[in-house]
Amino acid sequence: MALAIVNVHTTVWHPAGRRMRAWWRLMNHIGIGRPGEGGIARAADQRVIDAEQSAAATDQTASDAGRTVAEREADTASDQPAAEPDQVSTTSRPGTRLTRAATSRSRSETAARRDAAAIARDETARRKDARAQESDSSIAASDASMSEKVEGIRARAAASRGRAAADREMAAQDRSEAADERSSLEAALNSAHLDDLTGAFHRGIGTVALAREIDRARRADGRFVIAFVDIDGMKQVNDRDGHAAGDHVLKTLVWTMRSNLRSFDPIVRYGGDEFVCGIGGIDLAEVERRFDAIGRALQGDVGVGISVGLAGLEPDDTLERLTARADAALLEAKKRRSE
Repeated sequence: MALAIVNVHTTVWHPAGRRMRAWWRLMNHIGIGRPGEGGIARAADQRVIDAEQSAAATDQTASDAGRTVAEREADTASDQPAAEPDQVSTTSRPGTRLTRAATSRSRSETAARRDAAAIARDETARRKDARAQESDSSIAASDASMSEKVEGIRARAAASRGRAAADREMAAQDRSEAADERSSLEAALNSAHLDDLTGAFHRGIGTVALAREIDRARRADGRFVIAFVDIDGMKQVNDRDGHAAGDHVLKTLVWTMRSNLRSFDPIVRYGGDEFVCGIGGIDLAEVERRFDAIGRALQGDVGVGISVGLAGLEPDDTLERLTARADAALLEAKKRRSE
């Protein structure tokens, strides 16, 4: 009867070694580790892996040896006649036992090396845990430092905002003072450009204002009228009632003209009791009606009338020519009144 002996070789991996190997491969894959320390840890891990591979190779050799012995015994048993089992057993079993004893020792040494590898991996894990804890502490310290920096930045920002508020307050004060200064300058300018008694333009600045209105009229519909106004009997008022009464007549005339003309129509004191007004965008007939109303109102207020000469703007007119025609029209009006 032939006896077949099958040797089944099973490699048993240390649980701790399997966990540490998987952990190391993951950490190595994502590249976690400090400069210098990472190289030391990788070298230690490589030594552990080499030890395991050596142990696995030894174990495989022992397994192969055991399998060879078993196969040799099976072949010997099949080659011998059935009547000689005791002889086969007597000659082959001592060598088999020696081979298997050697295999057993080899596997024991392999197990010891694997235990050592597991211990080495545990030490590697401990070192990595220590590094992780140290990193956490470093991060916490860094966060604390960053918090202090942020607080410092906030404090400086608050100080900057305080200085900005003070600057704005000073700027508001400067603007207020500048507005007061502008008001004073405008008042001084007006006093230089405007007649102190009546508030009408002085002749010099009034001439500039009239020329500007002529230019504006030419850019528009071309309608512009110069009204040359003279108070009737002003000398008699001054001689009879005094210059204060005469001043009252002058102020009343200018106020009445402003009430019947537009705010932007220039009124210029051209002489002692003579005024020139410029009216744009209105027909000559409409201007005549307005000054008729002004004359009636002044007659009712102070008991004196006015004479008015009107001249409309022509395409080739200058201010001097237009004013001269209005002055000539005034002389004609005074003549008619005196007749």
